[in-house]
Amino acid sequence: MEDVTATLSKPALKIGPYEVDPPVVLAPMAGITNVAFRQLCAEYGAGIYVCEMITARAVVERHPGTMHMMTFGEHEKPRSMQLYGVDPKTMAEAVRIIVGEGLADHIDSNFGCPVAKVTRKGGGAALPFKRKLFADIVRESAAAAGDVPFTVKFRVGIDDDHLTYLDAGRIAEAEGAAAVSLHARTAAQRYSGQADWTKITALKEAVTTIPVLGNGDIFSAADALRMVSETGCDGVVVGRGCLGRPWLFGELEAAFAGRPLPTPPTLGEVSRVLRRHAELLIQHDGETKALRDLRKHMAWYFMNFPVGAELRRGFAMVSGLPELDDLIGRLDHDAPFPANADGPRGRQGSPGKVTLPHGWLNDPDDDCVPETEDMHSGG
Repeated sequence: MEDVTATLSKPALKIGPYEVDPPVVLAPMAGITNVAFRQLCAEYGAGIYVCEMITARAVVERHPGTMHMMTFGEHEKPRSMQLYGVDPKTMAEAVRIIVGEGLADHIDSNFGCPVAKVTRKGGGAALPFKRKLFADIVRESAAAAGDVPFTVKFRVGIDDDHLTYLDAGRIAEAEGAAAVSLHARTAAQRYSGQADWTKITALKEAVTTIPVLGNGDIFSAADALRMVSETGCDGVVVGRGCLGRPWLFGELEAAFAGRPLPTPPTLGEVSRVLRRHAELLIQHDGETKALRDLRKHMAWYFMNFPVGAELRRGFAMVSGLPELDDLIGRLDHDAPFPANADGPRGRQGSPGKVTLPHGWLNDPDDDCVPETEDMHSGG
C-alpha cells in the first residue's frame, strides 16, 4: 500500500484553471449523466461531472432537445459538457456559442464512442485514425474555446491492427488540449474484456505537458488507487462503475484523501438514494418522463440485494412517485450491502468489427470531412 500513498503526493489535478480534488471525473454516459444524476453524484464527493454527449451540429442549429440536455444545476461548478463532431468548422462554431453564451466552464470532446451509428460516419473512436482531420478539430476547437479548457477523450484505437492513442495524445497536446483521457480499450472491444492499463502508462510517458486521465474498469475505490499507482496517470474517469452507486464518489474522495472508506449502504439507505434520484429527475423532466427514465437504474441500484422477482418487476415498470414509495416500503431496509456488488455493472457486450465509412482506413492523412453527423445528442 506504500506506493499507492506515494503516488497521491503528486500535485492536484488541474484542468485549465480548475483544481480537481480528488482527481476524479464522471464520464458522460448517454441517458445517464443528466443534471439529476450529476447532482446526486456531486452530493457524495467533489470532482468533475460531465453532461451527456452533445452533438456540435445540434448546438449550432439550436435543437430544442439538445438545449434541454445542456441544463446545469444551480451550484454545479465547473459546468462540464462533452461535444461530439466530425467537422472542424462545426465543432469550432459550437464551442464559440457555448463559450460566448457562458453555457459551460469546460468542454470535453468525444473521440471514444464505439457505437456503430457514430463510427459509420467517421465519428467517435473512428476519427483519430485520420490524424490531420483530428488535429484540425482539436486546433480549431481549442482556439475557439479561448480560456475555457478544451479536453479530448479517446480510445486505444479502432482495433488491435489500428492503434491511434499515442498519435492522438501527442496531437491533442500539440494543438492546445488542456488534458487527455484514455479509455484503455479499442473500439472493437466496445465494453467487453479487460481494459489494458499498460496503454495508459504508455500515453502518460508520451504526453508530458498536460494531464493524462485513465478510464476503464474502475468499479471500486481500490481500482482507482491501483490505476494511479500502476500507470502514473494524473486522474481517473469513472463510467459504468457508478451506475446505481453514486456514493462511489464518496468512497473515491475518502480513498484519495487516505481516509477509511465509508460503510457501504444498507438496502434502506440505497432506497433513500433512489428516492432522491427520482425527485431530482422529476425537477428536470416532470414525473412521467422521470419515472420512465429511472426504470433502467433499478437493476443497478438493487444489484445482488435480496429483492424478490415480483418486487424487481414492479420497480422495473414503476410509473409514479406514490407507486415508487409503496415498492420502497416493501423492501427489507436492514439488508446489508452485498459483498459481491462491487464488480462490473452496466453494458459489457461482446467485441465486434467496427463499422467504418467506405475506404476509411486507406489514408490516415486524408483530412476530408466525412458525411455530416446527425443531430442526435446523448449517444
